[in-house]
Amino acid sequence: MLVQLSIKNIVLIESCDIALENGLCVLSGETGAGKSILLDSLGLVLGARTDSGLVRKGEAQGSVTAEFDITDNVGAKAVLADLELEDADTLIVRRSITADGKTRCLINDQSVTVTGLKKLAETLVEVHGQHDQKSLQDMIYHRASLDDYAKLVATRKGVSGVFHKWREKMTELGQLKAQIEQTAREQEYLNHMWNELKQLRPEAGEEETLSTQRSSMQQNEKLFGVLNEAIGELNGGKGVLNALRNAQRTLTRSSLTSDPKFSPIVEGLEKAAIEAEEALYALEKTGEDTSFDPNVLERIEERLFALKAAGRKYNMPVDELAAFYNQVEEKLALIDSQEHRVGKLAKEVAEARGAFTEVASKLSEQRKKAAGKLEKAIEGELAPLKMGGTRFRVRIEPLGEDGWSEWGSDAVHFECATNVGKGDKDIHFAPLNKIASGGELSRFMLAMKVALSSVRSTPTMIFDEIDTGTGGAVAAAIGERLAMLGRNVQVLVVTHLPQVAARGSQHLRVVKDEKLRKVTTFVENLDPGEREEELARMLAGATITPEARKAAQKLLEPVA
Repeated sequence: MLVQLSIKNIVLIESCDIALENGLCVLSGETGAGKSILLDSLGLVLGARTDSGLVRKGEAQGSVTAEFDITDNVGAKAVLADLELEDADTLIVRRSITADGKTRCLINDQSVTVTGLKKLAETLVEVHGQHDQKSLQDMIYHRASLDDYAKLVATRKGVSGVFHKWREKMTELGQLKAQIEQTAREQEYLNHMWNELKQLRPEAGEEETLSTQRSSMQQNEKLFGVLNEAIGELNGGKGVLNALRNAQRTLTRSSLTSDPKFSPIVEGLEKAAIEAEEALYALEKTGEDTSFDPNVLERIEERLFALKAAGRKYNMPVDELAAFYNQVEEKLALIDSQEHRVGKLAKEVAEARGAFTEVASKLSEQRKKAAGKLEKAIEGELAPLKMGGTRFRVRIEPLGEDGWSEWGSDAVHFECATNVGKGDKDIHFAPLNKIASGGELSRFMLAMKVALSSVRSTPTMIFDEIDTGTGGAVAAAIGERLAMLGRNVQVLVVTHLPQVAARGSQHLRVVKDEKLRKVTTFVENLDPGEREEELARMLAGATITPEARKAAQKLLEPVA
């Protein structure tokens, strides 16, 4: 609950500290006194959008500080944990705004974002303004209210989980089908590439190996030619070796060789013949050891040409062809495997859809059972609010699959029929805003909150002139229901009606004062005597009569 509200330099408020009690707290004051300033100030600490115009004229900064008791507020403590703030039973929220529009949010002296502040505020305070009856026209609000009343929030969360699992499977299947469709368009070309590359069978590093082999064989080809030419020269005619041997034999047979001067010549021819023989042998041996096959060289060059042609065709280095071939093969294999995956995933989608329809159907049945109880509960609250001739209906209708969501498969609509007699059977129901007036919508809202207060509500509820358009006995009935609501939660109500103000357990008066051309708004916590005087003012106006005071005393009797 809200324990303390401190406001400094906000619009007409210079400094104001308000201690708030549990139960029903009423705020009254003359029109223009500044009641809306209090709500705007509270809105700041609840994460409302800021406006530099809120800073009091002539001041550099304004601020609002609110203290909450969250001892039993599980939701607020969960948000604190999400925001990575220390657990505490007391929550002090401070929001400051400078004259140039800069703002700062603090929770227990720790800086937080406005988004974090709003998330926390949802667990602390619920505000209903003069025009918030529009939520009664919102199907989402209707469905949430029914679930809250029937205590189906946990069940609905389970439905939400199953729904999202189904949607995830559907998304996955859609993406897979799109991928298959895209791949299928490429399949013919992939097959063509795969067949070409399969015939080529490129290997990583093959180009370098073949180039090295070709270079080596080209060198061997040149060497082989030189060797053949040299051997040819040595073997030309009768051959150098035969010529040397023949010359040697000729000299040896001649009688002239006895002459000592021919001995060196014969020996030289012998030596030359031996060296020529060794040279020829060495040339032939080198030729034998030199590997050169024109057919092999041709095959190497053809292979290199084919690889380079493929590299140019697929616009990549030759060394990447082997990896590319594997990729093409994997894509083709993926097409086959994807078809199998589609069938499996389609089955999973169907199973997930079946699981959703099952839990959604159970949720729908529980809603239908609770609808009748909620109808009776709200009609029971409408009667004291002088709307006994009004009938309330919760209409639940199934949605088409396109309308299914994390909320289930139902649409929930709140409808009413007014001026219904006891014996009427042909009752025409219509949406609330089509039949109910503004004042009736306010009472519908109040009846709804009272009916739901025992099962769900934030610790503090604020009503800004919810009694607009009412008076007399209706206003008194509204005051009674607000007081009843205040038994379960803290209720703050801004009102101009004495019948409502008289039901408060705490009465605050907003006063605007002007001194030395300086206008200031402040808040007074009224004691019993001051409260009676304020009620008399609300009854009589500027001039308070004895009759007004007696009427005020009479209004206070039920709560004395």
